[in-house]
Amino acid sequence: MTLEEKLAQIVGYWVDQGGEVVAPMQGEMAVSGRYEEATEHGLGHLTRVYGTRPVDPVERAAWLWGEQRRLKTETRLGIPALVHEECLTGLAAWQAATFPTPLAWGAAFDPELVERMGGVIGASMRELGIHQGLAPVLDVIRDPRWGRVDECIAEDPYVVGTIGTAYVRGLQGAGVHATLKHFVGYSASRAGRNHAPVHAGPREIADTLLPPFEMAVFEGGVRSVMNSYAEIDGAPVAATPEYLTGILRDRWGFDGVVVSDYFSVAFLNNMHAVAADKGEAAELALAAGIDVELPTGDAFLAPLAERIRAGLTDEALVDRAVLRLLSEKEELGLLDETFENPPTEIDLDTPEHRTIARQLAEESLVLLTNDGVLPLTGTPAVERIALIGPNGDSAEALMGCYSFANHVLAHHPGTPIGFEIPTLLEALKGELPSSAVTYTEGSDVEGDDRSRIPAAVEAARDASVAVVVVGDRAGLFGRGTVGEGNDVESLDLPGVQRELVEAVVATGTPVVMVVLSGRPYALDWAVSGPTAPAAVLQAFFPGEEGAPAIAAVLSGAVAPSGHLPVSMPRSAGAQPYSYLHPILGGSSEITSADSTPVLPFGHGLGYTTFERSRLESDAHVAAGDSFTASVRVRNTGSRAGTDLVQLYARDLYASITRPVAQLLAYRRVTLEPGEEATVTFSVPTTRLAFSDSAYRRIVEPGEVELWVGGSCADKETTGGVTILGPVHEVGLGDRRIATSEVRLSQADAELSAAGSN
Repeated sequence: MTLEEKLAQIVGYWVDQGGEVVAPMQGEMAVSGRYEEATEHGLGHLTRVYGTRPVDPVERAAWLWGEQRRLKTETRLGIPALVHEECLTGLAAWQAATFPTPLAWGAAFDPELVERMGGVIGASMRELGIHQGLAPVLDVIRDPRWGRVDECIAEDPYVVGTIGTAYVRGLQGAGVHATLKHFVGYSASRAGRNHAPVHAGPREIADTLLPPFEMAVFEGGVRSVMNSYAEIDGAPVAATPEYLTGILRDRWGFDGVVVSDYFSVAFLNNMHAVAADKGEAAELALAAGIDVELPTGDAFLAPLAERIRAGLTDEALVDRAVLRLLSEKEELGLLDETFENPPTEIDLDTPEHRTIARQLAEESLVLLTNDGVLPLTGTPAVERIALIGPNGDSAEALMGCYSFANHVLAHHPGTPIGFEIPTLLEALKGELPSSAVTYTEGSDVEGDDRSRIPAAVEAARDASVAVVVVGDRAGLFGRGTVGEGNDVESLDLPGVQRELVEAVVATGTPVVMVVLSGRPYALDWAVSGPTAPAAVLQAFFPGEEGAPAIAAVLSGAVAPSGHLPVSMPRSAGAQPYSYLHPILGGSSEITSADSTPVLPFGHGLGYTTFERSRLESDAHVAAGDSFTASVRVRNTGSRAGTDLVQLYARDLYASITRPVAQLLAYRRVTLEPGEEATVTFSVPTTRLAFSDSAYRRIVEPGEVELWVGGSCADKETTGGVTILGPVHEVGLGDRRIATSEVRLSQADAELSAAGSN
């Protein structure tokens, strides 16, 4: 291969890039140049050929198949391009299904369902000739002020790891390579600011930020990783071999491809200022372990070629990257593909897509409070429902930042979304046809216009129940209230939405507040006190089937079963906060600042009640082995429901401070009224591993408190296990997951069998 042919294989080309800003500093960074000239020597990646503007998928597939044939027949090497797209909430393309945002995946606590979702997303992508998806995001939430919280799964690394790995399995099971992002530390930025410096110690990185990525590498077999934009303690990840080579490849044995986050190679020159020019930036990135520059070849083409010819950069760095990229293409079957017959009919939103989207949306809805007003079918008088609020009749409010509608179509006003997505107004009318539903906007999501609040108050006075729908509007870089680049200094609801809710509550009409958001807000005023609505339902951008799911929960046709994957913050000033804090990280009598969250991690109500009892575990376990813990769960209410069985632990004394609570295992369990089940967990002691004073990952002997309850703060039934020495040093990939088994009680099993005969 010539140098030009090598470099062509380790860059992307953004065919459709125009004025639509869908990446940071896109207008300043992108190279120009005719596509035919850029592909003269071949091409590594085609960047977002379906996902940059609204294109008909069949027509675009025909174009893509033609281009791939041209690359095979009209370039000297005959190597097709690898095609990548965003797929965080479904394939980010026109007419493709839009699923709940990852924060909703976390709220559902259902890895199996997320794996099914990944499978159907991957199948759609493969049908369109797409080979790589830029998802999932495995950043652990550290500060809800950060705009990209809706792209993340949870504040607990184990939940992020298990659910993110499930998505990897689903996507790759369909033949599409997943891409973990953003490796590593991106979400731990100072003050929750995007692209801000990260000051995380090696222990926080090892014990909190790295485990989800490690799990996806060892348990998921992921084939691609994307670097973080972050600089950690002054060292940009894109130029630091310690992370992209030392940890990822040398320690973990990852043998896939590392792609750059968009423009991050050039950023080494113009944002981090650790490289004097783009050629030097290219050398730093290659030496650190980045193999492919995306979305275009700003640094890896002309600047790098000039540097190599001048004898300043060793061409062996390029050879290493090229071999990795070619191996990936061979693994994906690209080298043997003939591209003869593009699809002539494509359905990117099949009934299967919608079934999964509906189930995941339903499971993700978190009932925060309820004084009995919900479900509405249980209320004597719901003849008149006043639907109020800026998100009550908005389809865009149901979708996250990386949905095609909010990511791309916002730049194409007048273009239809391309699939069915009812608003909550439409869904509520369909769900409760015997109720008269009226709609009043009340306010905008943003801004200080209060002129429509009086009309909302009058609508509430005339109603039996008022449903007030508030929250976010996802967007990018200042467009919207949450999403990439939309970081905030306050965790109050945007605009005058709180005033709207409080004015409606003051009418005396029972109020249900529905929060459609991409981050948890400080809702202490809505959880308790004189301004609190009768019920609060949290929805984290639930996707195309989100409105019917919300309507079904409000009506009672579906029982809520979601739980908070992130603590509900007290205030912006109490951030950053994590339930995984040591003793000194919580509230105490020696500080006047209270960091206690309004609602804890794992909180979620339903329409029935559960009793958890008789937590039993092995008395002793050797460090490095697994122990068994079982708990009885009984549905003590009058209707069926799903409980999230949460097993927590606290390492009482250790050589390094440990968190006051840590989720060890979880399992969703559905029970009929009066039904009881025993849930048994097999828990590796490596779930309690941490980095010692020498930064070895170890399991220490000692006493461990165990409990199960409705959240991390609820010790409903308790127990304990003693870990026996000697100290166990954890090996590679030994962050094993807990397994679980559900067994109905004998009487319940007999009743179930009798009922099925």
